[in-house]
Amino acid sequence: MRNTTLCHIEKDGCYLMLHRIKKENDLNRDKWVGIGGKFEDKESPEEANARETLEETGLTLKKARYCGIVTFVSDKWETEYMHIFYSDSFSGEIKQCDEGELCWIDKKELYNLPIWEGDKIFLRLLEQETPFFSLKLEYEGEKLVNAVLNGEKII
Repeated sequence: MRNTTLCHIEKDGCYLMLHRIKKENDLNRDKWVGIGGKFEDKESPEEANARETLEETGLTLKKARYCGIVTFVSDKWETEYMHIFYSDSFSGEIKQCDEGELCWIDKKELYNLPIWEGDKIFLRLLEQETPFFSLKLEYEGEKLVNAVLNGEKII
């Protein structure tokens, strides 16, 4: 099992997204994802989120809302607990990222890009400003086969 963070940073109706095109054997290869990565030893979710955001983007988060946790289960990858954050309060200049291309994407257009099916569920929860949530997503390959939100099956 691994713990990761994912932050959706918003500005002017757009999210800063990462198009994962630079790393080989990347489970997110060719997908558009939010900003984040793996926890380091002894980090809290908030510390990991702030560090990963700075490392990947060059941006310093002034404030971030901890929105929920997503449990990813896959027949190909290890189980992952992804801690979801949202921020519209940051400073700094965007830098080049060694994991892919960073781009501001209109939130409405995001659903038309290659993203994980389960991401669409938690993106809607962010848009609705849903209180802290627990979402379990189960995949067979890249196909979403089960989704459970706060203990209730939704797919």
